[in-house]
Amino acid sequence: MTTTSPAAGVLTRAAHAAGMAPSVHNTQPWRWRVFPEWLELYADRSRQLGRADPEGRLMTISCGAALHHARVALAAEGWEAAVVRFPDPEEPDHLARISLGRQVGVAASAVRRFQAAQIRHTDRRALVDVPVPPEVLSEIRSAVEAEQNHLHLLHRDQVSDLASAAARAEVLESADPSLRAELAYWVGGRREEGTGIPDTVIPSGAPLTGVPLRDFGRTGTLPLGAGDDRAATYAVIFGAEDTPPAWLRAGEALSAAWLTATMHGVSLLPFSAPMEVPATRTVLRRLLAGLGHPYLVVRLGLVDPNEPAPPRPPRLAPAQTVEIVETER
Repeated sequence: MTTTSPAAGVLTRAAHAAGMAPSVHNTQPWRWRVFPEWLELYADRSRQLGRADPEGRLMTISCGAALHHARVALAAEGWEAAVVRFPDPEEPDHLARISLGRQVGVAASAVRRFQAAQIRHTDRRALVDVPVPPEVLSEIRSAVEAEQNHLHLLHRDQVSDLASAAARAEVLESADPSLRAELAYWVGGRREEGTGIPDTVIPSGAPLTGVPLRDFGRTGTLPLGAGDDRAATYAVIFGAEDTPPAWLRAGEALSAAWLTATMHGVSLLPFSAPMEVPATRTVLRRLLAGLGHPYLVVRLGLVDPNEPAPPRPPRLAPAQTVEIVETER
């Protein structure tokens, strides 16, 4: 692809880097348009989970993670990102516009964060029986708060409530044939088309965990490992509103937390199933004592460093998600 200005070249690289972001079921539900002086982010509803996510909450959170990844890429080239979220009230799928702010130079921390984005992955293996150090949890919380969200660490009895909610969500969703069909579409096999969750990152059996992981309706080829989740920390990312702008910010917070965890060798695993069912979403809000709206549950822990990490799922080619617009409108 060709670009028409130096700024467009920088912004194009940022849009390409955003393709490394996490998304629900690896749907990658975003679309970028690169103009000579700015970059625009749109939701791509052709990759929305119509049954599990009819409101687009998880789709928008996924796009927020991509937005944060683009910001991280710009910082790694020494640029501040000037972001306008939801710039067009008449076009709700137009999620953000990014232009280059000040050129501030390349900080070592920005490079490390960009390197973390390149190795970040979803790891569904069992955890070792060693807790995440409190100072690392504090740094992850600070990363979330820097994105105008909050991170509530669940204590032991709240984890039990979470386990019940997750199990209830699985029962309700497994009883819905259309939800099962949608899950089957996105999960399993080799996934040569560039989206979805391949067998190589799905556990080969049910892990020994107190909080059940999502049942994908099939087993994969990922070895479970010998641990469990006794040393895991479970947390809820939450904020003041339950609106699309808040969901977008939540995705940015998720990305910030995940990259911070990755830099410290901590595994972060998101749990979206409890958010997909209104009844269990209400349970999560009760765990917050009414202080805000939950956006996503995450598990934080350590995996066996002597075991190979699971491969990264496939990604769409940049030409499928990034459009170069040659003239300004």
